[in-house]
Amino acid sequence: MKKGLFFLAFALIGLIGSAQKSDPKVSTPDPNKKIQIVEAACGECQFKLAGKSCDLAVRIDGKPYFVDGTSIDSHGDAHAKNGFCNAVRKAEVQGEIVNNRFKVTYFKLLKEEKKDDQAAPQKN
Repeated sequence: MKKGLFFLAFALIGLIGSAQKSDPKVSTPDPNKKIQIVEAACGECQFKLAGKSCDLAVRIDGKPYFVDGTSIDSHGDAHAKNGFCNAVRKAEVQGEIVNNRFKVTYFKLLKEEKKDDQAAPQKN
């Protein structure tokens, strides 16, 4: 019985660990190239780019570009509360702009900073 529970727990951990999709071709940075911190979101929903569906885009120096090399669904649920269609997130990227599109070679979504909505009460 204990072995069965152990196996079940191990299987669940494996499923949870693989739940976030990872795109291996953009998961390792090139140490010889500069890493940029950019805003990332759905090009249509957040950056108001013309398109037919929800597609990943980055904003570099105030200008949005659709991304080639990774997809909006490779980085979690785009329609979740903090997903790309509902929030602009920060990401580390490497790549170049070609024909008004960002050709990504490295993409890492950064953790969201916690907003301090209420100041902690001060002790006197």
